[in-house]
Amino acid sequence: MSAGDTYQTLIVEEREDRVVVTLHRPGARNAINALMVEELHQVCAALEDHPRLLLLTGHGGVFAGGADIAELLERGREEALQGINSRLFERIRRLPMPTVAAVDGWALGGGAELTYACDIRIAGPDAVFGNPEPGLGILAAAGACWRLPELVGESIAKQVLLAGRNLDASAALACGLVIDVVAAHDLLTEAHALLDRMARSSAIALRLTKLVVGSPGAHPLADDLAQAVLFEGQDKRDRMTRFLERKGDRLDRL
Repeated sequence: MSAGDTYQTLIVEEREDRVVVTLHRPGARNAINALMVEELHQVCAALEDHPRLLLLTGHGGVFAGGADIAELLERGREEALQGINSRLFERIRRLPMPTVAAVDGWALGGGAELTYACDIRIAGPDAVFGNPEPGLGILAAAGACWRLPELVGESIAKQVLLAGRNLDASAALACGLVIDVVAAHDLLTEAHALLDRMARSSAIALRLTKLVVGSPGAHPLADDLAQAVLFEGQDKRDRMTRFLERKGDRLDRL
């Protein structure tokens, strides 16, 4: 992202340690269309080049009401095989630094799948997650069929994907889909507080931890290799030295 970047479906705020992206199609409940997909790819490219934390949210009390149905109606086999949304969401999942979705209002269909691709979700009281795709004659093919069981377990995932159950904020909290439910007017403040906590950690430790967590089947080798990199880093030495100095100061005062 550069100073000259302009977006038609997103509001993008860049900070030193994070990027805040607001889905912004107010006339369409922030539905994810081809242009939004393209613009989110631009955001991903910038974050891959300059890794920072990412906060995703929606404009106007809605996260995203789904994918753009008018566009889906015109898509056929070839477009399905291109994985237009699924490739984007997988790219978001693989971003180097942690990602947070702040969700209030509807997060349905592709909107829900976008939140599933994020590392952590925090919800407002009116948040609703759901995947009604079978009612439209399709399936939730942008990650829900395999990400949601990983996030909430197979039983609840089948209730959502097969029985059309929507998860409101309290249900999402109970099944671990979201980290917390907070008042709507505090949602972004609490989301930024969460990012602030992560930003105080070592950036390289966060990156390698995310990489290892997302590498099923590679353990314990992946853990050992990542730890070897961190053990040799100056950041680890500086942080542990400060910790020991603070601990020594506390003992001296006892």
